[in-house]
Amino acid sequence: PPRAMGAPGTSIPPSHRCWHRGIPREPGAHWTEPGCQSCTCQGGRVLCDTVSCSVPCSHPLPAPAGSCCPTCTGEAMLSSPALLLPLFPEKCNFRGHTYAHGARFSLDGDDCTTCVCQGGEVECSFTPCPMLDCPQHQRHLRPGQCCSTCRDPPAPAGCFLDDNGVEFPVGQIWSPGDPCELCICQADGSVSCQRTDCVETCPYPIRIPGQCCPDCSAGCTYMGRTFSNNETFPSALDPCLSCICLV
Repeated sequence: PPRAMGAPGTSIPPSHRCWHRGIPREPGAHWTEPGCQSCTCQGGRVLCDTVSCSVPCSHPLPAPAGSCCPTCTGEAMLSSPALLLPLFPEKCNFRGHTYAHGARFSLDGDDCTTCVCQGGEVECSFTPCPMLDCPQHQRHLRPGQCCSTCRDPPAPAGCFLDDNGVEFPVGQIWSPGDPCELCICQADGSVSCQRTDCVETCPYPIRIPGQCCPDCSAGCTYMGRTFSNNETFPSALDPCLSCICLV
């Protein structure tokens, strides 16, 4: 069995030595395991805990390879009276002008381009344009503007009916199928319809095809029959007599 090396005439009891991952550790030994675990050998047992880092600076650098804690190399320590140096230049010199860090500005004579000062460098990009909800053929770029706008839709020349594909000019009056309903094409391209109410009544109305209300002034009623104007018919009282309807 392995023996510990010590002062002449002394030896370490085997029960106080630690074996960890096949490696003997002396009592009181300290070491760091992968994963930033700090281990120690105490009374034959291995005790491990996460490495605790104490960083005395406000902006530490990432931990270098093989180390667990970030470092403050390259930055003034909080305990040092020296002033902290800025990470980036504070100003940009561009086309004879000086701009502060983070300042936004436009190029001379070009309001369509926006520039920004970032870390001593100037970055320019086109000004974003809003989304348009009109088709491409209705978009228009006016002189002196950066973004296109929608043209005003052309004024309607008439009323277009989708059901039969007929377009009526403004002011046109027509009947959609019912002679008692009349429609007119408005100036804004809309259709306005209105029904006609028949108020005149008569005991023997004459229905004329294509006319809404019956005709009570034309025709003659004789023995239960209705005859039109200038129509002749035989007399029911004397077959030798001929009658004519005169209105």
